Amino acid sequence: MDMKRIILITGGQRSGKSRYAEQLALSLSRHPIYVATAHIWDEEFRERVRRHQERRGPEWENIEEEKLLSKHDLTGRVAVIDCITLWCTNFFFELQQTDAALDALKAEFDKFTSHDATYIFVTNEIGMGGVSENALQRRFTDLQGYMNQYVASQSDEVILMVSGIAMKVKELKN
Repeated sequence: MDMKRIILITGGQRSGKSRYAEQLALSLSRHPIYVATAHIWDEEFRERVRRHQERRGPEWENIEEEKLLSKHDLTGRVAVIDCITLWCTNFFFELQQTDAALDALKAEFDKFTSHDATYIFVTNEIGMGGVSENALQRRFTDLQGYMNQYVASQSDEVILMVSGIAMKVKELKN
């Protein structure tokens, strides 16, 4: 049975993206996987991660992977990948170039999602607030926007979260 499906959940910070993704995964599987792409850079962020893990509960299998998602074969599973923004950050700071990071991210995304699984990606819409005065931030915003567009183009469904409300942007047609 083919279960390959890619779902993108996007929105602003604290819009309810992760919670929605987790609820969706639990509706599709009793034992989903949570793939965390975050690099822990300070104690406040470590505490934030701990609270997320505590909220999820024991039915989740957790994988921490900052860059090489394709190391993990999730065939037959349902997985939440949280999040594309932090995943992009990891490539961006290593490669220092938007184009090189984007190429690497697309290649890794394609390799990772080539397996028969359900992938629920979480991402941020960081470019909605205007153009930054900071050149580094503008380059990262470009990278994030281009990667979001790429993932959305490959997705069966795209959901925009606004104030905790899910709005379907793209829906799989049967």
